[in-house]
Amino acid sequence: MFVAARASGHWDADRQAVLDRWLAEDTRHQGAFFRAEAAFAMLNRARVMGAGVRAEDIPSPLFEPEPLPQIAPRPASPTRRHLLKTGGLLAATATGAALMLPLWSGRARLETQVGELRKVPLKDRSVASVNTDSALDIALTPTRRDIKLVKGEVWFQVAKDPERPFVVAADTVRARAVGTAFGVRRFEAGAEVMVSEGVVEVWNTHAPETPVRIKAGDKVFVPYAPQPVPEPLRAEFAPDVIDRKLAWRDGQIALDNDSLSRAAAEFNRYNSRKIVIADPALNDEKLVGWFRADQPDTFARAVNVALNAPVTIDDERIVIGSAE
Repeated sequence: MFVAARASGHWDADRQAVLDRWLAEDTRHQGAFFRAEAAFAMLNRARVMGAGVRAEDIPSPLFEPEPLPQIAPRPASPTRRHLLKTGGLLAATATGAALMLPLWSGRARLETQVGELRKVPLKDRSVASVNTDSALDIALTPTRRDIKLVKGEVWFQVAKDPERPFVVAADTVRARAVGTAFGVRRFEAGAEVMVSEGVVEVWNTHAPETPVRIKAGDKVFVPYAPQPVPEPLRAEFAPDVIDRKLAWRDGQIALDNDSLSRAAAEFNRYNSRKIVIADPALNDEKLVGWFRADQPDTFARAVNVALNAPVTIDDERIVIGSAE
């Protein structure tokens, strides 16, 4: 109701107040609202707004006048090689379906290429959803379940087995669960852990005596390097943020007042055709919207409308703004 009404352009302060009260009543309302926005966006293509741009000022449909080139023509029956080459999402579709691969057991390396998503059931009945350009080493034994995240990002739905701890390692960061759902993403200086269900214990091997237990809706960033003055890790309760950050599982990128530079970096994780921001003055412009991760051209069109920024697309890259 709220999402459709806002998109229609018939929105006022009274309706916004009702929405604000409803969102404040329960954090689950926030997650539901953002998921509804995502579904609506999938039906109506992507919507984006620069800071200070009113929804009613954006033309509808957004991109009717001069359609820009697609990322790449898609064959009727795409092959794995074609999808990887063009940067298409291998395992995600508009409906959120994913490719279920054979069971992984024992010791194995699981990797994805740029633009590839994989959903893999493990022998212990856990499921690993692996994001673009990621790699993890899996070691399942009768007494332990150890995962080493070498690079990138992964989300686990962990099967309950109290006798076999499920531990994910990202450099010096550790996350341990029994039966829960959580994601881990490696960054240059540390790793972020986000919990969707249950409870996860997180610590740094430099300070194993100060772990933190984080629950559903919590996220925590843990630096790899030892801290000069060790302090207890502090989690942040942000279920709406987690919903957006995990939108990649459905092949989407969710922006909520994110800068153009960050948005471009996210799209570049998934596509061989890179977005380049030619005008540094545009870097900090704020954007809101849900987009298909494999459609950077759709995102560029939205930026063109919302920020009135020139966009140039060729076979190699997407340029936003002018260097002049």
